[in-house]
Amino acid sequence: MKPVSIVIVGLNFGRHIVDELTRDGGNPHMKLTGLCDIDRSKAEALASGQSGLEVYAGLDAVLSDPSVDAVGLFTGPEKRAELLSRIISAGKDVMTTKPFETDPAAAKAVLEESLKLGRVIHLNSPNPGISPDLAVIRNWREQYSLGEPVAARAEVWTHYREKADGGWYDDPVKCPLAPVFRLGIYLINDLVCLFGAAGKVAAMGTRLFTERPTADNGQLVIEFGNGALANIFASFCVRDGDHYRNGLTVNYECGTVYRNVGPERAGDGSELSVVVNDAEWKPRRLAAQTIVRGRSGHYDWNGFAAAIRRESNAPTYDIEHIIEPLRILNAMGKSEKSGKTEPVIR
Repeated sequence: MKPVSIVIVGLNFGRHIVDELTRDGGNPHMKLTGLCDIDRSKAEALASGQSGLEVYAGLDAVLSDPSVDAVGLFTGPEKRAELLSRIISAGKDVMTTKPFETDPAAAKAVLEESLKLGRVIHLNSPNPGISPDLAVIRNWREQYSLGEPVAARAEVWTHYREKADGGWYDDPVKCPLAPVFRLGIYLINDLVCLFGAAGKVAAMGTRLFTERPTADNGQLVIEFGNGALANIFASFCVRDGDHYRNGLTVNYECGTVYRNVGPERAGDGSELSVVVNDAEWKPRRLAAQTIVRGRSGHYDWNGFAAAIRRESNAPTYDIEHIIEPLRILNAMGKSEKSGKTEPVIR
């Protein structure tokens, strides 16, 4: 089938998407045809290393080009819904990134608009449908009768030594509890997929090494609707080579699931195991272990192309799985500022 033509808009982060779409011959379902950035020189410099890429003067130029099927939108999350609305109203489909928006109401409105217009909006986290690693966790819960979720610990870290540049990463309102907002959002999205709606949150952050005015070390505690408690740790301060691993431990009534936890690695993918207790006070049993290639947070280009082509097996979204994490982020920002536990507002 003819590949979906896509133009990448926003090249600060979007340059990584350009690399992903062109590396090792690219994806057979996607064809990168152009670049666009408010700083045209960025697009021109990036296009010079690729053959056949058009540099667009602005988003309007992209939207007026009938040869463009889809837009990869990689601008900041604030007011992204306005840009998404322009894109889908022009008859284009969209791949974008996390966090989806800063305003849950605006996010919900544009997602509902996309359904009315028959247009596709996908992002990497949460994934459309369910990612292979989270599908394993859900299946194990049923297969091994693990019962209700009780708690979770989730963690992600990397090593940044960033300097202030005046962008939205420097703004504690636009980028609250920065490590959790920028990296921990993957884990928030995973937990909402597994646990559902949240009730309240408590946030704490510190600044150890960064030269930005925002935190580089953060913790978020979430109380979910059923009483389950989750802690998310995210940091830019750890240099151990285990960057972006997104470790997750989920405790259920009758067992525990581990994803990417501990020092051992078994290859490129997500490592999962489940420990169960078949009867009270009997020895624990390692019931299953597996490695899955796909993981939560990856861009599902094949699913995106399938959705654009209206294929029957194309992955779809439950809109609440996109909106609920945004409500949690809003409550997190309030908690970081107030130093108090804050409710998740609907």
